Amino acid sequence: MYKYDHIDQTLVDQRVIQFRDQVERRLNGTLAEEEFRPLRLQNGLYHQRHAYMLRVAIPYGLLSAKQLRTLAFIADKYDRGYGHFTTRQNIQFNWVELEQTPDILAELAKVEMHAIQTSGNCIRNITSDAFAGVAADEYIDPRPICELLRQWSTLHPEFAHLPRKFKFAINGAKEDRTVLLCHDVGIELKKNPGINNGELTANIYAGGGMGRTPILGSLIKKNVPWQALPSYLTALLRVYNRFGRRDNLYKARIKILVKALGPEEFARQVEGEWAQLHNDTKQSKDNFTQAEWDRVAKHFTKPAYKTLTTLSADDIISRTTDVEKAAFSRWLERNVKPHQVPGYASVILSLKPHGTVAPGDATSAQMNAIADLADQYSFGELRVTHEQNLVLADVEQAELLNLWRSAKNHNLVLPNIGLLTDIIACPGGDFCSLANAKSLPIAKAIQERFDDLDYLFDLGDISLNISGCINSCGHHHVGNIGVLGVDKDGEEWYQITLGGEQGNDASIGKVIGPSFYANEIPDVMTSLINTYVEQRTSDEPFIDTYRRLGVTPFKEAAYRNALNKNDKHSKESNKGAIA
Repeated sequence: MYKYDHIDQTLVDQRVIQFRDQVERRLNGTLAEEEFRPLRLQNGLYHQRHAYMLRVAIPYGLLSAKQLRTLAFIADKYDRGYGHFTTRQNIQFNWVELEQTPDILAELAKVEMHAIQTSGNCIRNITSDAFAGVAADEYIDPRPICELLRQWSTLHPEFAHLPRKFKFAINGAKEDRTVLLCHDVGIELKKNPGINNGELTANIYAGGGMGRTPILGSLIKKNVPWQALPSYLTALLRVYNRFGRRDNLYKARIKILVKALGPEEFARQVEGEWAQLHNDTKQSKDNFTQAEWDRVAKHFTKPAYKTLTTLSADDIISRTTDVEKAAFSRWLERNVKPHQVPGYASVILSLKPHGTVAPGDATSAQMNAIADLADQYSFGELRVTHEQNLVLADVEQAELLNLWRSAKNHNLVLPNIGLLTDIIACPGGDFCSLANAKSLPIAKAIQERFDDLDYLFDLGDISLNISGCINSCGHHHVGNIGVLGVDKDGEEWYQITLGGEQGNDASIGKVIGPSFYANEIPDVMTSLINTYVEQRTSDEPFIDTYRRLGVTPFKEAAYRNALNKNDKHSKESNKGAIA
């Protein structure tokens, strides 16, 4: 993984000193809150419902074991013993004290981490495939480009005050595991055999996003040479900076501009701006060079893999005891993924134990244990997925059973990856000051309702995503089933969307009708799932059944069994049913 050079380390060390001074001035009253707010947001510090929350950047989701141990230390010393992994491959600490935040940033700087640009109207943490460099279907390892663009975008003076926050996703594999089309800019990397004997190029998608106006991004440029990415993206951001709405917070994202202009006209304007950059000698020098590629790419060489023979599932399972066989087989099926190198596999550690903790939460004890597992089984590295789980990318197949046994001791081996209870959820109203409703109790109630692993395996792949407000931090728009918390006259209600999907066949879910009370949601989920089971053909996934039948049978089932919303008793029971 990438290692800081003198420039990187100096930058983050100086930022710690700068922010320490700002916090001291805020605490002694010489810096007013309205002046301090933009400064703390530039360092990922939010003021939530109950305390400050610090969001720490994990660039393209890549962590070392040493860094994870530091996150565990921070959780213990400065928080309440846990951290929350997010859909942007970051981690959040929800209970920090303002006066301690400079010390936290100093601890992060010691292990080449920071919180810069995890907030604010700037280019946020760049996300990518959690299986980058090891995925069996990969065209090109995207991490060198991710790192080059991270360095290009960090503290870029021209893009520090965009109309709104700006998010990149970068994919280099056949399967999109980045939600590419739901980002402000999605970068699809490929080696193009028709250009300079297989030169690395990028297809650029722009104008995607979830939130208040969910839209899939549009392809605006094909085959941008990798060297030209800084100049092309500069041109794109300049068009957005010039014409993006600044008069209306809800219409400020690039998706609104692309929709208003139309993708063709937006692409034309970017092309014109790009042409001017090509004619500007100084600007054209900003493109990436082969020397820059070599400087960064040397950090992403393959680890010291052994020469091994690929094992079959039966070979791996044969090593278990009779007592272990069923549970281990399930885990092998759902949580273990193919690898590029014979004899190796990638392992997903589930952070979604049924009904016990919030999706994406990891305790300091778990983080330390995972760091140990990474050191022992995966070359001291791990990755964060946007589904809020963790990955050990380079595990010998012969060691899978030993890894499973060790991880089981820390409640990390639930074989529910991709199943209904592998829920994506934002912190919601329990923490977030923007939320309209709670997310975590809803997730807990659904996990408790669907706690039978045999039944979950029979259902197969179903994505369920929950957001506590329209900002869609829980990605509810691209869940096969989405749940959105809404506020009606001070009460928490929940809107259901169906038909969302991420990946190569991405789609935005549609609202099925009026919202439900909190205590109705488990029954609504049961109705939706029962309808799927009754209507599916053999081995037909939920999303395919929905697309074949449309919304009507699901909607009818959901409302047929819902509680009477006009009943006073229902209102009263709603307030305390899921707390």
